[in-house]
Amino acid sequence: MALPSSLNSGYGRNPSALATNLTVTLKAPQFATRVDSLIRTEVPVMKTDTELRQDVEKGLAWNSRVDAGHITVTARNRVVTLAGRVQSYATKCEAGSVVKHIAGVAGLANDLEVTPEGTQPNDADLTQSVLQALEANVFVPSKTIKPVVHDGWVTLSGKVLYYYEKLDAENAVRPLRGVKGITDSVVIDNPDGPQGLSQEIIADALSRNARLDTDRITVKVNGRTVVLEGAVRCLAERDEAEQAAWAAPGVSTIENHLAVS
Repeated sequence: MALPSSLNSGYGRNPSALATNLTVTLKAPQFATRVDSLIRTEVPVMKTDTELRQDVEKGLAWNSRVDAGHITVTARNRVVTLAGRVQSYATKCEAGSVVKHIAGVAGLANDLEVTPEGTQPNDADLTQSVLQALEANVFVPSKTIKPVVHDGWVTLSGKVLYYYEKLDAENAVRPLRGVKGITDSVVIDNPDGPQGLSQEIIADALSRNARLDTDRITVKVNGRTVVLEGAVRCLAERDEAEQAAWAAPGVSTIENHLAVS
């Protein structure tokens, strides 16, 4: 069979030259380099404190809910500290959330001071706002939660059946004008819940959450206590795993030993 004219030209009298040319076109060295590069990218690299601080500063500047002009960020041993002032407690929490979503941050000290501007409600008026916010939320059993306000600081106490009710109560109060801080002392008390928990069911619930890398999370159950161990990518994933575990009926305590790595 005759070779195509493009290959036959110049090689008709020297077959070894054609073989050499075909071998070069395999580009084996380029392929090996590409594979080696892919392997190297899978090795996790720990960020320095400087890199973490820069990532947090960029994250705060990117979030339109946060005025980062009065916030100072420091990082030491992968623990980030926020200092300065913000105009609302909701903004303070939002800034903390930004930090928790930064990969590599192992701890957070949110020392931001809430200094509202303009006229603020007194404690009596704020108490009424808190009661209305709790009553307006269909997921909050407002009749079993008692708020107490002192100098803008809200303390929630009482009993609920489920963790989400405790969480939703705090979330309902957080954005209210005049709130400087929240102490959530609400207790989860579900005497009719199951006394025994299934480790497999909780692990399965975590595996359905796309935000969790459950290959690195171990679930243990002791009575009505859930123990989470292993590693996560950021503090937000740590919180996400805990909230997912709280969703299981009958959970009374969670020991969260997940570490950022």
